[in-house]
Amino acid sequence: MPATAAKEETFMDTGLPLSAGLPHRVADLSADTVRFGRKELDLALVEMPGLDSLRQEYAGKKPLAGAKIMGSLHMTIQTGVLIETLVELGADVRWVSCNIFSTQDHAAAATVAGPDGTADAPKGIPVYAWKGETLPEYWWCTLQALIWPDGSGPNLILDDGGDATLIVHLGREYEESGTIPAVDTADSEEFRCILQLLHDVRAAKGDKFWHEMASSIRGVSEETTTGVHRLYERVREGSLLFPAINVNDSVTKSKFDNIYGCRHSLVDAIMRATDVLIAGKKALVCGFGDVGKGSVQSLAGQSARVSVSEIDPICALQACMLGIDVVRIDESVGDFDIFVTTTGNRSIISVEHMKRMKHNAIVCNIGHFDNEIDIADLEELVKKGEVEKIEIKPQVHEFKFKNTTHGPNGGGHSILILAEGRLVNLGCATGHPSFVMSASFTNQVMAQIELHKNAETYGKTVTVLPKQLDEKVARLHLDKFGAKLTELRPDQAEYIGVTVEGPYKAEQYRY
Repeated sequence: MPATAAKEETFMDTGLPLSAGLPHRVADLSADTVRFGRKELDLALVEMPGLDSLRQEYAGKKPLAGAKIMGSLHMTIQTGVLIETLVELGADVRWVSCNIFSTQDHAAAATVAGPDGTADAPKGIPVYAWKGETLPEYWWCTLQALIWPDGSGPNLILDDGGDATLIVHLGREYEESGTIPAVDTADSEEFRCILQLLHDVRAAKGDKFWHEMASSIRGVSEETTTGVHRLYERVREGSLLFPAINVNDSVTKSKFDNIYGCRHSLVDAIMRATDVLIAGKKALVCGFGDVGKGSVQSLAGQSARVSVSEIDPICALQACMLGIDVVRIDESVGDFDIFVTTTGNRSIISVEHMKRMKHNAIVCNIGHFDNEIDIADLEELVKKGEVEKIEIKPQVHEFKFKNTTHGPNGGGHSILILAEGRLVNLGCATGHPSFVMSASFTNQVMAQIELHKNAETYGKTVTVLPKQLDEKVARLHLDKFGAKLTELRPDQAEYIGVTVEGPYKAEQYRY
């Protein structure tokens, strides 16, 4: 694709220069917004004992000195505490959100201002994120955070979902091949934005930009299941460019974030979005992995009548052992009032399913990506005039089907879709609580320290943090509950084949 002057000046329809050189871009950097964000950051730190303990442990030691960390993770209050922890430990940090709806604008503002700065004189870090970005704006933000003011890139990535890792890998692969696919070959709006970005970067910066950036990146720590899947795929293909630490599968991340976080935040989001009584409603949770388990607990806690769908016989059997019906969505879609996808897979709820749902059924997703619910196909029906899309409020839409007959008075029915199929707990609420994210983010900080210290010893592999660090994360959070651990005697430790200090379980233990 030949470059044009217009392409060099702005990126797609953002009106923003491709390489803007802006020190930050957030929705609102007013004094009131900064004050609100800073107060919430202060409150959150008290609820994040893992990160607070790491600040104390490494006070004055700067274990991340020299680390240039590009972060792509939901720009929330809790993430602000993570960012400022990385900075206290010596890192040079730049940040984007990994989701167009998940940014908390007061968190972004306070993080830009920094603990010692103000709205008028910010002293924090560069953040490029605001709630309600378009997809072109999202990928523009990602590029801004990858480029330091001197033109260099990061030496570490902290990723959630793998988008930052993806763009670096694709950019380098297309430089290797010499050809970037044409934008009109993209099979989704998102990939169209990615291809356009890569074309524009090549036109503006030449055909070695991504080679140079990738060669400087020593490693990535990945937060979520989908991103981890991408990394393992690259290991199998032999295409991973740098070492990766799989934070998602640390027990203190997967169980705490995915189960206990979802247990808290799913119904919070549904109730904020709809004000619908959940008690007595029939809810279908698609998937009964860790996220599904937390989601079932969340809905059951409000006395919903919950069923699940599953492909995995072990997860299905676990559901049965809890007295939960395991059903097929194709056979029972008309029975449910609430649908929640949790799988991390694609096309779990199709337009054909939506056509058969009850009037005003609520449909939402708490898996990482936006393709579990076929929003793209639904939007095509809107373009054809077969469905009317009505915004009730931001991130809450009614889709009114015109050609069905099981709505009011035998007319078309409606469904309510939350957060446009993206993460409902961050699109319609404030995500997981601080204490849960403390466990996840303590793992992230440890992973970044490990990569900064020892990345080259790992090779181009995906690694989980050792169990003793997983146990350390748990220990750092016990005092908050007043928990007192029993200590093994040496003879007891010898009897079960462990050390007095731990770790206490074999690597294959499932918890």
